[in-house]
Amino acid sequence: MGVGGTIETAGWGGAARAGGGAGRSGAGRAGHCGPRAVGCRAARRGGTWRRFWAGPGPAGRPRSGSRPPPQCPPGLGAASAPANPPSCLSAPRNRPEGKVLETVGVFEAPKQHGKYETGQLFLHSVFGYRGIVLFPWQARLYDRDVASPVTEKSENVAGHGSKEVKGKTHTYYQVLIDARDCPHISQRSQTEAVTFLANHDDSRALYAIPGLDYVSHEDILPYSSTDQVPIQHELFERFLMYDQTKVPPFVARDTLCAWQEKNHPWLELSDVHRETTENIRVTVIPFYMGMREAQNSHVYWWRYCIRLENLDSEVVQLRERHWRIFSLSGTLETVRGRGVVGREPVLSKEQPAFQYSSHVSLQASSGHMWGTFRFERPDGSHFDVRIPPFSLESNKDEKTPPSGLHW
Repeated sequence: MGVGGTIETAGWGGAARAGGGAGRSGAGRAGHCGPRAVGCRAARRGGTWRRFWAGPGPAGRPRSGSRPPPQCPPGLGAASAPANPPSCLSAPRNRPEGKVLETVGVFEAPKQHGKYETGQLFLHSVFGYRGIVLFPWQARLYDRDVASPVTEKSENVAGHGSKEVKGKTHTYYQVLIDARDCPHISQRSQTEAVTFLANHDDSRALYAIPGLDYVSHEDILPYSSTDQVPIQHELFERFLMYDQTKVPPFVARDTLCAWQEKNHPWLELSDVHRETTENIRVTVIPFYMGMREAQNSHVYWWRYCIRLENLDSEVVQLRERHWRIFSLSGTLETVRGRGVVGREPVLSKEQPAFQYSSHVSLQASSGHMWGTFRFERPDGSHFDVRIPPFSLESNKDEKTPPSGLHW
């Protein structure tokens, strides 16, 4: 993708709800976080970049060795750009028909080396939403499809084969999602997926911060904007301020630094697990949420985020989930059910990805999870996709259980 292409966005009003949790324990509620949406996908035709409105969610799948074009929710209108610039986004003015496009930014060259800074604006390359980087996380990626030469830690989970996977460092980012885009990505990715324990009175109470996400480095399509408030989110001006002397021109306020420091144990992303079966790639990211006391026992909570990606052109639909949950206390639980978070998502060439979060609780400080997703092909046949095994680890030095997210 080139540099310097204009970015435009378009969409229309309306809101949608994202499903709650599934699996062993229910998730907190989820819902919309904004009244408008975005996006576009670009395709090159006859030497000219054209922007056209696609169906809801991603309109193309990532291909190995190339940067996929930004994907987007549905909208109205189309426009053409000069031959050299890449794809663009367009945003409607406040008109009922929603057909007026206006430029909101300019694409920059994606970073092949190094990290993006706090305040970097971006378009998500898979889900198509606009966002801004708050801060990076250095995670260990355990990819069961690739033998990594960089060894930081090895994993060998009993009960899921004997394959040893070596982790390598990979950069993720804590980001804010533009509230205008949330309704139109909610069918592909939860916009209230980052949840926290609420208080000590109810050991199962959870709450979410709308429009908070974790994004892998390769999913960032950076852009710049002259708008001093380019992202609509209730935390944007609380966390960031405009400084035209800086690049990018949005710098962290003291409140962002304090928030990150106080909530580091409950926000930290440390391990990422990935495995591909029959061209369906499953990525799992577990998060420790804290411990609560319930009925004279300790209950440990984890959140896990799962992303499903169809790397093939064949349409498939997720029908069932099958989990096995092992606790350090010696219990092994099996969970079966229809779909995930109340849905049975279809993964196609036009909409290749689906992402959701759920929760699990154990009466032990650690455990493991693994399992399979059952998919159905158009001819009615089924196949199982492996969920990479992952550890559930608590913070050993935790002294005071969190009482919700600290501000």
